[in-house]
Amino acid sequence: MAADKIRIKDVAELAGVSVGTVDRVIHNRPNVSKTAREKVEKALKEMDYHPNMYASALAYNKKYNFDFIIPKHESEAYWEEIEEGAMSACEHRRDFNINMKMMYYNRFDKNTFVQVTEQCLKDQPDGVIIVPTTLDVMREFTDILHDQDIPFILLDSYMPDLKPLSFYGQDSFFSGYFAGRMLMLLAAKENEIMLMKQMKNGNVASKQQENRETGFRHYMRDHFPEVKITEVNLPLNEEREQYDDILDTFFKEHPHVHHCITFNSKAHLVGEFLQKSNRRNVQIMGYDMVNKNAECVKQGSISFLIAQHAYMQGFSCIETLFEAIVLKKEVTPINYMPIEILTKENVDFYRRQQL
Repeated sequence: MAADKIRIKDVAELAGVSVGTVDRVIHNRPNVSKTAREKVEKALKEMDYHPNMYASALAYNKKYNFDFIIPKHESEAYWEEIEEGAMSACEHRRDFNINMKMMYYNRFDKNTFVQVTEQCLKDQPDGVIIVPTTLDVMREFTDILHDQDIPFILLDSYMPDLKPLSFYGQDSFFSGYFAGRMLMLLAAKENEIMLMKQMKNGNVASKQQENRETGFRHYMRDHFPEVKITEVNLPLNEEREQYDDILDTFFKEHPHVHHCITFNSKAHLVGEFLQKSNRRNVQIMGYDMVNKNAECVKQGSISFLIAQHAYMQGFSCIETLFEAIVLKKEVTPINYMPIEILTKENVDFYRRQQL
């Protein structure tokens, strides 16, 4: 009998048990004796039976709740694309009653993360997606998730010690190393490069940005050790006029600087300033395909953007939880996103992939 034609009734007859017992074994439900389970498993193996988990999940008609823990953000940000991808995935699987709850925390206030995770644990979700904060705070939360058998996915920053179900994001170190290489194709003869950062209390917003900078500095140390890297901080949550004042002062004091790099999604802060001040001899390399960055690429004030498919990351996180929890499939534990470079010539052709 062909494997795709085997019925649960056929397995039950071979094993000498009831159809209900076979169903409980296939779906790993309780109230099956050791002897009966062994008979069913032996029959399944002999018949090479593979259950249709997709059809079973539809028939089961259970509701699944996923919590998505993500930093607070403004519109037209990298995180907004991730949210859109996640919501699209939920719509894609709407027949399976997938519900997603977005939960927001302040990246510079660990207390807000603790509050959000406490609420998450009260929700008792079927699965969780987390954009990580510091390792120590994360571990307190993920240890509880492990104890309660709640699978979780890490997004953006990989922390293997936490033993997540899966991870989605770029290899941040190699992304920064690659960014340095691309930048220096243009700036090989420069003596000084500006590194734009946005910080609060001496910290950037994410471990991912730290790792990108580490990769960049490794590249510069290995290949251009004589080039000076000058940091400029545009403090978070300040008015745009203050940013322009900081940048105006910097470029007046450093007229010989013609290249800037940043490892966040706000390269447009510099790009738009350059356009307003008519400084056309400065080029920028930044991250993420947000609309304001794309416009600066088209206008020529940003030379390169490194993109990482934010939409697809959000979509894939939900899809991976769906496959693991609903369909009981094994999933890929580490999913590095491509390191893609966008320029004026191809930025209009960069489209998020719809599944």
